Amino acid sequence: MSTPSTPLVSFADTGMTFDGGTTALTGVSVDVRPGEFISVVGPSGCGKSTLLRLASGLETATDGVMTTSTDRIAYVFQDATLLPWRSVKDNVLLLGELDHLPKAEQEKRCTEALETVGLTGFEDHLPHQLSGGMKMRVSLARALTIEPELFLFDEPFAALDEITRERLGVELTQLFAEKGFGGLFITHSVSEAVFISTQVAVMSGRPGTIVDVVDVPFDFPRSPELRFTPEFTAIAERVSTSLMAAHS
Repeated sequence: MSTPSTPLVSFADTGMTFDGGTTALTGVSVDVRPGEFISVVGPSGCGKSTLLRLASGLETATDGVMTTSTDRIAYVFQDATLLPWRSVKDNVLLLGELDHLPKAEQEKRCTEALETVGLTGFEDHLPHQLSGGMKMRVSLARALTIEPELFLFDEPFAALDEITRERLGVELTQLFAEKGFGGLFITHSVSEAVFISTQVAVMSGRPGTIVDVVDVPFDFPRSPELRFTPEFTAIAERVSTSLMAAHS
């Protein structure tokens, strides 16, 4: 169990070079603590997803140090990755089944997770009966059943329409305010990054490194109207300027 002062994941001058010789990351230094939600923006191919794979343990850094202080890590992908033959409830139960939790505990966590994401009443629906936004809520509910301390998000809303994407962004800030986990969120959207985060990290082109970290001081949860305030616009402009400078 991590304490608020202990990073859930820590990158210290971390680099990643693949067997074929491609260097995806170099000199990355960033920490994510409980109650911190850090979004990472950067161009395609700069190593953002590699950063998540390192944090999840799917890859091992070739340079520097990468450490985690928790094994309660949830990974949410761009695709909802639901099993099409399983109902909403059975998809949400999956991780508890794989962890061999007692059946009663599986049911309790499933019920709580579905309530949290607003899908109570949809337990018996199959994935093909759901909208894209609802499928992503199922994916979030499934991840919540492991009671994660660290959430890793790999562009989870990128394939959704703008209205659904913004609505899920609001819901994610509510979830973050309620649960207090640490978050590392990959996105190409500056507006999305600023809206959901406590900090936005800007990455350079490949090999990716963090060239700027911008604090986002707004309280959680956040209302949609925040996007239209001068304060929000100023922070988004700061992130955009850093992003353009890194790739000029």
